Amino acid sequence: MTPPDAPPFGEPWQAQVFAMTVALSERGLFSWSEWTRTLGAELARRPEAVGEDGYFLAWLAALESLIVDRGVAGPGDLAALARAWLAAAEATPHGRPIVLTDDIRRDAAAAGN
Repeated sequence: MTPPDAPPFGEPWQAQVFAMTVALSERGLFSWSEWTRTLGAELARRPEAVGEDGYFLAWLAALESLIVDRGVAGPGDLAALARAWLAAAEATPHGRPIVLTDDIRRDAAAAGN
C-alpha cells in the first residue's frame, strides 16, 4: 500500500504524460471516456505492465495511440521525437535541463530513415 504522504508520481515524466493527457482531452482531441477505453485496452494488452512504471508506460502507449489515431502525428514522428529526446538526454550533463535543439531533432529524424 502506498503511504499517504507519498508523491503522486514516481518520476517527472509520469506527471508530464498525465498532464499532457488531461490537456489534450480538455482541448477536445478525445473525450475522457475515449481515453479510459484506450487506456483500459492498452493495460489489457500488457499484463506484464505492473507497478507504477508499467502503468505509466501503458498510459504513454495509450496516449500515443490516440495521437496517431487522430492524425496529430504519425508513428514515425513519435519514434523520431523519442530518439531526439534520448539523444538530448544523453548529451545533457546530470542536473542540467534537457534541451531539445533543432539539430538533435534533425539527426534523430535522419537516423530513422
